[in-house]
Amino acid sequence: MHIGAVMFFTEDSMRPEALGRAMEERGFESLWVPEHTHIPVLDQLESSPYGPFAKVYWEIMDPFLVLTAAALATKTLKVGTGVCLVNQRDPIITAKMVATLDVLSGGRFLFGVGNGWLREEIENHGTDFAKRHAISRERIEAMVAIWTQDMPEYHGEHVNFGRINQWPKPVQKPHPPIIVGGMMPHAARRAIRYGDGWIPRVDRLDKDDLGKQVTEFRAMAREAGRDPAALSLNLFRIPEDLDRLRYCQELGIDRVVFSLPAEPEDRILPILDRWAEIQRVLAA
Repeated sequence: MHIGAVMFFTEDSMRPEALGRAMEERGFESLWVPEHTHIPVLDQLESSPYGPFAKVYWEIMDPFLVLTAAALATKTLKVGTGVCLVNQRDPIITAKMVATLDVLSGGRFLFGVGNGWLREEIENHGTDFAKRHAISRERIEAMVAIWTQDMPEYHGEHVNFGRINQWPKPVQKPHPPIIVGGMMPHAARRAIRYGDGWIPRVDRLDKDDLGKQVTEFRAMAREAGRDPAALSLNLFRIPEDLDRLRYCQELGIDRVVFSLPAEPEDRILPILDRWAEIQRVLAA
């Protein structure tokens, strides 16, 4: 079971280059960065079901630039979006960004994707909130075509372009892993339909429910003709709890990702050291 970390990088947090090196030195597998292009200033958000927003949500840096900095400062650490909001991004531009980062990192990029939950943010990008899932699917299908074909074209309801030339192509073949975030059952179905893995929200699952949903996900994959072993299971925001982590190992979870606060280096390194010890114990 691999262990990674996720951080909202801001101007005041530990730099991605330094964090990447520190994680690599301690034997961690991957560094992940979420995405929010902005947070709308709307009075109704104050009492919304999302709850109050922390400043890091609008202070967060662009994930692709941050991950490029981390990748260029390391040699083995994988870097991933956790998650990229595909329906807020042009698919042709995003395909080039993903491929470029995969080339610059030597094939270490993990493409975590999600469809978003903040209506106002999504609609500010010109995306119809009610159609965001279909839009994301078509954009991902279009990007896969761009990565895997010499003269790709795509004709859908929301994405439509004739034959194009675009390079570079990703180092990873056929393309970087597409790991779909979201809850059961809808996101799980999306992961099985066009993904290479699934990111359920572990902070919304108790121990018993986690096992139930993992079992259900694997059954859904088999029913759809997918090999469950080919679909990675990735748990984010995992707590520092050895019993829970051992249970994840028993379930066959492929990757757990712990959260780092958007803090300076002197606050981050002790957290990394604690998790490095946890990693050592789990591997024993």
